[in-house]
Amino acid sequence: MRAVSIGRRGLLGVGGAMALFPSGRASASAGDMRGEQLIRRYFEVWNTGVLEPLDELLSSAYINHTPSTPNPPRGPEGLKPIIVAMRTAFPDLHYRIEDIVATPDRAVARVVMTGTHRGAFFGFPATGRPVRVNQINIEQIDRQGRIAEHWRVTDELTLMRQLGQAG
Repeated sequence: MRAVSIGRRGLLGVGGAMALFPSGRASASAGDMRGEQLIRRYFEVWNTGVLEPLDELLSSAYINHTPSTPNPPRGPEGLKPIIVAMRTAFPDLHYRIEDIVATPDRAVARVVMTGTHRGAFFGFPATGRPVRVNQINIEQIDRQGRIAEHWRVTDELTLMRQLGQAG
């Protein structure tokens, strides 16, 4: 995995390629690196289930735009029950970061979520089945360096198929 940054007028480099910028800048800025570190810490919370860091990582006005849990409460307190529910359904839940694209005010992470379905999940009883699902997560970062808004796209059809809920 390699983090890549985008300048305001830059072109994105992926994999081993380099980002090209009109200014000649070819490396990540301090703001880009903060975004990458923030995202890594965010997924550590999901991977470990230790929720306290969310109070530092998320804005008190954090908005979760995730379609599967519409209109959760704002701030860290709105995300904590979602993480608990996911880790109850998948006690071995793990997010592996494949790619991060970061700018000073946004970070995008392509991740692979894995786990074993051992508890209720959105009304579906435990199946004992393993899951492996791709996601794209977009985080807006505020001026204090906290995640202010979150958007996620999950391959939910694959997830439902793996749980035996879709053909």
